[in-house]
Amino acid sequence: MAIFTEHHWANVFGVLGNAASVLVYLSPIPSFYRIYKKKSIEGFQAYPYVIALFSSMLWIYYALLKGTTYIITINAFGCFIETIYIILFLLYAQRKARMKALKVLFALPVFGFGLMCGLTMWLIPNKGRAIVVGWICLVSSVCVFVAPLCVLGQVIKTKSVEYMPILLSIFLAISAVMWFFYGLIIRDINIAIPNVLGFSLGVAQIVLYMCYKDGNKIEKITENEPQVIVLGDEKISQTVKLAVLLPDDIHIDVAPAPNRQ
Repeated sequence: MAIFTEHHWANVFGVLGNAASVLVYLSPIPSFYRIYKKKSIEGFQAYPYVIALFSSMLWIYYALLKGTTYIITINAFGCFIETIYIILFLLYAQRKARMKALKVLFALPVFGFGLMCGLTMWLIPNKGRAIVVGWICLVSSVCVFVAPLCVLGQVIKTKSVEYMPILLSIFLAISAVMWFFYGLIIRDINIAIPNVLGFSLGVAQIVLYMCYKDGNKIEKITENEPQVIVLGDEKISQTVKLAVLLPDDIHIDVAPAPNRQ
């Protein structure tokens, strides 16, 4: 007689998946603490958090139809924490960024979720509702995993990982493994399939971080070792040191020209 049945393994990976996902949801805290301290969103984007909120709402709806407790608990926590992140973003974002975030917020978690619930309840019979909602959740999960690609593009363009939270990438990869096995054990492809992509993108983000982790360190010329260019001008009688804002922070010394009499 097997000590661990499929039900036991499902519970194990369900608990591990919840624990890993909590770390995923909490990993942006350093970034938002930075936003709070500086009172500015700087280069951070709201889209990943809005999409994550929308996805969590969809998964709660799907889990209520299927009766999957582990999916309900973690996504309820996800809705709570993502809402806090979005509120902080809106508080400290400039008007243009705030309006963009509000448009996406209205389009997905408000209008999109309401429309999806209404259509599936009115148009789809009870037996087929969970199947349709499951596929919608699958697509939304893929969007959650793809959402950080905008950050990856920024990393490649700027060669800087300053606005790429590495903890999120690490915990995302770990969480994807746990939920993949959970979905595999309970034979739910809507849970298993998107986490294959989630693990792949999590690893890709980690690799990219390792490649560009030193890219944001800009070497500057110190005042003790300036690059000097001497320009002659008969009308200047004093040595004037000008700090010119150039890519290499070149210091230009303008000195009086030698006496030509």
